[in-house]
Amino acid sequence: MAQQKPFISPSFSYETLEETLDVKPTGAQLHIGIPKEVAFQENRVSLTPEAVGVLVSNGHMVVLEHNAGDAAHFRDKDYSEAGAKIVYDKAEVYKAPILVKSAPIVEEDIPFLQPNQVIISPMHITLLKSELLEKLMEKRITAIAFESLKDENGTFPIVRSMSEIAGSAVMLIAGQYLGSANHGKGVLLGGISGIPPSKVIILGAGIVGEYAARAALALGASVKVFDNSVYRLKQLQDNIGHRLWTSVLEPKILAKQLKTCEVAVGTLRSNSGRAPVVVTEEMVSNMRPGSVIIDVSIDSGGCFETSEITSHEHPIFMKYGVIHYCVPNIPSGFARTASHAISNVLMPLLLEAADEGGIENLIWHKVHLRSGIYLFKGALTHFHLSQRFNLKYTDLNLLIASRR
Repeated sequence: MAQQKPFISPSFSYETLEETLDVKPTGAQLHIGIPKEVAFQENRVSLTPEAVGVLVSNGHMVVLEHNAGDAAHFRDKDYSEAGAKIVYDKAEVYKAPILVKSAPIVEEDIPFLQPNQVIISPMHITLLKSELLEKLMEKRITAIAFESLKDENGTFPIVRSMSEIAGSAVMLIAGQYLGSANHGKGVLLGGISGIPPSKVIILGAGIVGEYAARAALALGASVKVFDNSVYRLKQLQDNIGHRLWTSVLEPKILAKQLKTCEVAVGTLRSNSGRAPVVVTEEMVSNMRPGSVIIDVSIDSGGCFETSEITSHEHPIFMKYGVIHYCVPNIPSGFARTASHAISNVLMPLLLEAADEGGIENLIWHKVHLRSGIYLFKGALTHFHLSQRFNLKYTDLNLLIASRR
C-alpha cells in the first residue's frame, strides 16, 4: 500500500485584511467669479446677494464684476454688503478658479479664461460651435451645463425652474397682447359671467405646457392640449388634478382648433435639437385676426412655420393679422425670479463641493452630477457633441476612475 505524503501547509495565511475605504477629504475654500453677461438678451445673474452671503459666511471668496446683477435689479451695494468683492476689471473676475455664468460661454470670454478653470453655465447645444469647443479643450476647461445638471432624484432642477417660469409667463403675455392697445382682439383671456372664456391651444404637454395650462385655467380660459405622447398627456392631467381636452398631434384636428382659438402656445422640443414644425403657414393664415401665437420653442427653431426670432425690446410682429410673440429665453424677461431659481440650485451645489474638497471630488462621490459635465479637464465627455463635430469622445467615468 502506497504511503500518503504529509500535507504541507501553504506559506500564505487567510487572515482578514482591513478594508480600504475612500477617505473623505477636508473641506476646501472656493474662489468664485461672477462676470457681467454680454450675451444678447441675458438679464439673469447666477448667484443672488443672499446666496453670496451664505457662501462668504462659510469662508468662500466671491468676486463680482461691476453691475453684473443690474439687469435683475441686484445692485453692487447688495453684493458688497453680502461680502462679495466688486471689481471693475473683467480679467480679475476671470482669474477665479470657478466661474458661474447665466449665459453660455461666448467667443469674447475665451481670452480671459484660465487653464484648468471650472465653468458652470448654460450650454445651448444648438448654438455651440466646434471652434469654441476646441478652444475650451485647449485650455483644459471643466464645463458643467445647466441644461443637463441632475439632482439626486434624477430631475433637472434648473431646466424645470426655467420651464415653470416660461409656462406661467406665457399666459400673462397672452393676456396683454389680446388687449386692444396691442392690436389684439380686445378680449379678456378668462372671460366674465355670461361671456364665454377665451380658447387656448397648447402644443406640448411637458413642464412648460403644464404650467401654461395651469395659468390659463386659473385665469378662467378654456384649454386644449396637443402632444404625441399619450403618457405625457395623462401625466399632465394627473398633475393638474382634473380632466382636460387633450389630443395627439393630428393635423386636421389641430387645424380645426386653431381656426377658433384666441391663443396658441408652442412648447414642443426634440432630442435631436430642432423643434418639430407642426403648424403650417396655411394653418396660421386661417386663424382669426388679432389672435396671439407665443412660440416658446423659438430658441430651438420654433414649432410654427411663420415664427421668426424677436427680442424683449421688439417682442412681436404681425403675419396674416395674427400677433406672433417669438422671444427666446422668456425667463430672462423675469430676471429676478429666474436668478433666484438658478441661485437656489447653484449655492447648495457649491457648498457641497467645498465640503467634499472641490468640484472634482464632488463628482467622484455624486454620480448624478456627471450628466451635467460636457468637458472634463479639456476632454470632451458629451457623446452627441463628439459625433456632431467629429471630435474625440472620452467616457467621463473612466477619467474620474483613473484619477484614483
